[in-house]
Amino acid sequence: MRSLPLPLALTARLTPVAVLACAGWAMASGPDKTAGTASGDTSAQQTAGRSTSEDPSSSATSTAAAKTYDGAPAPCGSIPAATIKSLVPGAKTAGKEIPSTDTKLRRTCSWNALKGYDYRWLDVSFEIMDTNAAAAKEYKERVAEKSGGGAVPGLGDSGYSVVNLTTEDKQQTREGVVMAQVSNALVVVTYNGSDFENKKAPDTDEINKGAIKAAKSAVTALKGSQ
Repeated sequence: MRSLPLPLALTARLTPVAVLACAGWAMASGPDKTAGTASGDTSAQQTAGRSTSEDPSSSATSTAAAKTYDGAPAPCGSIPAATIKSLVPGAKTAGKEIPSTDTKLRRTCSWNALKGYDYRWLDVSFEIMDTNAAAAKEYKERVAEKSGGGAVPGLGDSGYSVVNLTTEDKQQTREGVVMAQVSNALVVVTYNGSDFENKKAPDTDEINKGAIKAAKSAVTALKGSQ
């Protein structure tokens, strides 16, 4: 079986690098309820209120309590070997982790292989935000950017899937993207494929189901990392 060179769009695929700008927040407690010796004297209560709201340990405790996940789990161990063999035939099941600017906030693993004339690529990423609200906001923005898909019921707190077809030099590539918000984390799966013999792409159903299957495994791995 002769091997063919990969199209430029696949071999020059950009390494996912995300710089997450996460804003922290603190909950300010109310003033202490202490018995006063003189009615109308509120200075002690005001001082107590300021002390509580400005206490660094109180802020840190509140922020930590809002975060379900403190760091991204190992992505290359998030997908079962049997699933990798099914989705990316010929790929090394160990995968390859892509360098990140901050591995605590974002980690990505990739699998890709050309078996005969069939090419498949799978990416799995975990991204950690400061709060659930920040993750929900980022999730909604990304879904808006990738319109045309649909919800994936039961995938994290919110799940979404979209599949697109591209053509370059008469070679088709079909790519599916699945995103899930799980508390203060985002799980993003990208799965694509091409056939270099007939220049066609795999069916939409094959790519969509494959991406969702990988995403479900990744979500399970994330929940098990606590």
